[in-house]
Amino acid sequence: MSSNKSVLITGGTVVNASGEVLADVMIDQGVVQEVGPNIAAKYAAESEGGPQRIDATSCVITSAFVDLHTHLREPGREESETIETGSRAAVLGGYGAVVAMPNTEPAQDSVAVVEFVRMQGERAGLVDVVPSACITVNRAGLQLGPFHSLTQNGVTLYTDDGNGVQDPVIMRRAMEYAKELNITLMQHCEVSRLTEGAVMHEGCCSSHLGLPGWPSIAEVLMLQRDLELVRETGAKMHFLHLSTARSVELIRQAKNEGLPVTAEVTPHHFSLTDEKLTGFNTVFKVNPPLRTMEDVEALRTGMQDGTIDAIATDHAPHAAHLKDQDLLAAPPGMLGLQSALGVALKYSGCSVQRVIDLMSWAPARIAGLTARQGNAVAAGNIANLVVFNPAAEWEQSLEQIVSKSHNTPYLGLPLQGQVQYVVRDGKVILEAGVITK
Repeated sequence: MSSNKSVLITGGTVVNASGEVLADVMIDQGVVQEVGPNIAAKYAAESEGGPQRIDATSCVITSAFVDLHTHLREPGREESETIETGSRAAVLGGYGAVVAMPNTEPAQDSVAVVEFVRMQGERAGLVDVVPSACITVNRAGLQLGPFHSLTQNGVTLYTDDGNGVQDPVIMRRAMEYAKELNITLMQHCEVSRLTEGAVMHEGCCSSHLGLPGWPSIAEVLMLQRDLELVRETGAKMHFLHLSTARSVELIRQAKNEGLPVTAEVTPHHFSLTDEKLTGFNTVFKVNPPLRTMEDVEALRTGMQDGTIDAIATDHAPHAAHLKDQDLLAAPPGMLGLQSALGVALKYSGCSVQRVIDLMSWAPARIAGLTARQGNAVAAGNIANLVVFNPAAEWEQSLEQIVSKSHNTPYLGLPLQGQVQYVVRDGKVILEAGVITK
């Protein structure tokens, strides 16, 4: 039962960047008031007017997750998802904030559309919906968007996601603006001339199936170009959904040089390979494509050693009639919000603390959301928290999915780590896996 009363989380393991401790957490007035062992005895029972109690035995208590890469489809593609249904999926996945990608219809390249997305997120009231904006007008790559007015209205993240900015002159100018405005550009690395007509990774599988392949070099070339532009301009750059072993190595080198870059990987890219396409199932068609086990292992290593900063879902819902086409015609993309934690703990090879860093603390810093998200579970901080059982094993079913679309690649696959509770501004909005709002 969600309420405005105080909340006491008992018997869980509080995990912060500084370490972990078995402790209770007292929340009141939307803020963490006290964290410590055995503090529950100080408070009256709930039946006697005391705080609402959450039993977190065997569970982790930490800051809610932040997704840097969510497609909410509204405005324009409400048949596939709405901001409200996407927000519900985010809560079930343990998220407190999502960055809304701008490839909507109309695109998020104006203050009016950005404000609409922000307002719809506030109306849903389930997670912080943070609109990103386009680098170029309508993501067409021909003319820079109105950075100044958008930045004045609170936008700090810019991307043409779904497209890479092909023109180096445009991209260089965007970085020069970004440096002056102290904003972050988020690049979708793809040289489009190398991927025309492609539906899957270019390799043995694509050759065997007779399908047009998407070469790794299409990602690598744009990444190399933009790293050089970062070196020249000093602009902050975040690289979206990297998928190749070579990309991980390039980011590692750039960080060793001290370049202001960050990078994300998706759950599907570190858990699935291009062999999934052998059955011609369009649910496994995604941009960038699923690649080889060598690439998967490199992504996992990058997450483990700190080269990769964030796990981002690239949650990309598509209505059934769109995905239910042949492999050449079906749009790329898959769901990710509800399954991300289960995939990360099962397949990344990372510790629980490292997974939290990848899904909460680092994404909050990258997106500039630390005023509300990604902070330590400590007295005085806003209570935007998630409670999850890191050992719980489960499988995703269609019945569990709350998105309007059902294009998940994880049906029947083993997952580990299940969200039990989400606290937003001190209120319990997910209780025992059920949304209460």
